[in-house]
Amino acid sequence: MSIIVRLAVLAVFVVATTASARAADKSYDDTVFGTWGGLRSSLHDEGIDLGIEYKSETASNVRGGPKTGVRYTDQWAFGATLDLQKLLGLYQAQFQISITDRNGRNLSSDLHLNTLQLVQEVFGRGQTWRITQFWYDQAYLDGALDWKIGRLTVGEDFASFYCEFMNLTFCGSPPGNLVGSYWFNWPVSQWASRLKGTVPDIGYVEVAAYQVNPNWLTRRYAFTFDNPGGTTGALIPAEVGWEPSFSAAQLKGSYKFGAWYNTSKTADVVENTQGQPLSIAGGQPRTDNGAHGVYINFVQKLTPGAAANPDQGVSGFLNATLADRRTAMVDNQIAFGIFDTGPFDNRPKDALGLAFGLTHVNGRFATAQELQNAAGLGPVGIQHTEYVGEVYYRIYAGNGMNLYPDLQYIRDSGGVSKSKDIIILGLKVNVSL
Repeated sequence: MSIIVRLAVLAVFVVATTASARAADKSYDDTVFGTWGGLRSSLHDEGIDLGIEYKSETASNVRGGPKTGVRYTDQWAFGATLDLQKLLGLYQAQFQISITDRNGRNLSSDLHLNTLQLVQEVFGRGQTWRITQFWYDQAYLDGALDWKIGRLTVGEDFASFYCEFMNLTFCGSPPGNLVGSYWFNWPVSQWASRLKGTVPDIGYVEVAAYQVNPNWLTRRYAFTFDNPGGTTGALIPAEVGWEPSFSAAQLKGSYKFGAWYNTSKTADVVENTQGQPLSIAGGQPRTDNGAHGVYINFVQKLTPGAAANPDQGVSGFLNATLADRRTAMVDNQIAFGIFDTGPFDNRPKDALGLAFGLTHVNGRFATAQELQNAAGLGPVGIQHTEYVGEVYYRIYAGNGMNLYPDLQYIRDSGGVSKSKDIIILGLKVNVSL
């Protein structure tokens, strides 16, 4: 879409919410344009928060692939959060709407890198406008119990993780990287409801049910509230979070343990209805009742920040996800690394990120590939594990603007051991207006 359309979306937000604006002194130091001349902070005081974010990722394969190229992709996000207690007198209630627009091309596909994970995570799910969030949230018992209902993305509540890196291995909610046919991460949403209970200074427990309907992935239903036909079942995730603080420095941690079950009938990735390998005998895949998996997401602050900037310091993370071997072609993923915020005293808002990860192809699927080659129906590469390393340096370029020079190294692309190693140079840009 053109820049005119993006500005029109912004205009709709502003015109719809400026009727009762008045002076306020809230700061918006994490945005480029701050309070928008006082308008934004006035709206906040009335119960309305508006946000516009732009993210782009430019990447080039300086080594690996049939040829070298450069690809650019981006995302615009327009959001409004309504404090319904201020606006309507509904105690501890809020409403969220977010609209996204994705554009650009994908280096992994265009240059035939054949990676299991995107090297530009912001690409995907159709380069189009989408209704990404449209939900009502109600807190009870002073926030100890929280209920959300509407159009939700799974990753905003379950297995939620940062998206500072560019490779999808290290970005967002990991289960969506393995079973994206029914676990829909941002920007795709579906009708859902989530219930969360919190115990202060200890942690939380939550459970939800999300409509599983592949039609939400299509452009036809990307910008509509229609409920398309084709619902196959429900995705039911559950998560327990432990949020301790360690030592006298109060080093905060987040330890998430989760599992999910998809009630839909799901196709077997290897066998047909006769129990024979699909790659040799053909036919229709056997369908199994349900699909499931488990995950952990650990983040722990390792060093304390400075008195003037508590966000400084080193944090470590570990993500591990396991999907069932009947229905998932990619059945597990492990990623770990560090974030170092303020690595230099004179650059307290800069950050360094370093990560290593692997994505593993289901052993049943690899065995079927071997049988295919043995039957003379190949040759096909035997897929096992793809290994990825990535490092970025976040440059704080001013309020609301960060630049991320990035380097990725990919070994055994697609999980095929004979693949040539790939080196990616990239630049991510994040701007909050």
